[in-house]
Amino acid sequence: MELKEFFSQYKKIAVAFSGGADSAYLLSCAKKYALDVKAYFLKSSFQPEFELEDALRLADELSVKLCVINVDLSKNTEILKNTELRCYYCKQNMFGVLKERADADGYYIIADGTNASDSLSDRPGMRALKEMGVLSPLRACGLTKDDIYRLSKEEGLFTCNKPSYSCLATRIPTGMAITGDMLKKIERAEMLLFSLGFSDFRFRVESPDRAKIQLRREQHAEAEKYIGKIREWLKDDFSQISIDKEVFR
Repeated sequence: MELKEFFSQYKKIAVAFSGGADSAYLLSCAKKYALDVKAYFLKSSFQPEFELEDALRLADELSVKLCVINVDLSKNTEILKNTELRCYYCKQNMFGVLKERADADGYYIIADGTNASDSLSDRPGMRALKEMGVLSPLRACGLTKDDIYRLSKEEGLFTCNKPSYSCLATRIPTGMAITGDMLKKIERAEMLLFSLGFSDFRFRVESPDRAKIQLRREQHAEAEKYIGKIREWLKDDFSQISIDKEVFR
């Protein structure tokens, strides 16, 4: 099945739009093939501000209606405990809010940007989406991450080479409680790394005052040049910061 055929079955659809490459391509196809599409961006403390900026920019370029929904996760203890089921509870919460708003707007079908490269094993968040009836057209049509980058470039989307950027909570080890303060520290650190020219990396917390930077191999040498300055700039947030010798994938 191709996306054109998929959208011929669902003429009116809500797209869960994160601002990333996958949901951006999905939204562009929905705009092209569906009769009525509306994008929903779920904003919480787990998303960095630049994701919202990218979402607003792309929605404007595609002339798609974008609804930004602020979601407060600070009182959901199941999420904040950060167990192995954190993503399950988070998706339940976030998409529950989205579904309620989309239903009120008259959009009863919700699609997300899960693609054919996304593994379904050990992904509790995927299970939550399935239970809630969220559709994944990219996956249903067999489109991989590489396909999406290639097709996005053909469509002229600025997200055509945007690296995957999972939520900030994934930087905190399972079992370590999530706090708003820690999420702000992680976002601050990653914005610093972006400003230094790094891309496709993760700033992983190991303990409340210790963290490591994961990068692709070709960025390791450059990171070594900056590590002293990075430690100095972030000394109020973390007493120890190291570069992970393992290659980030």
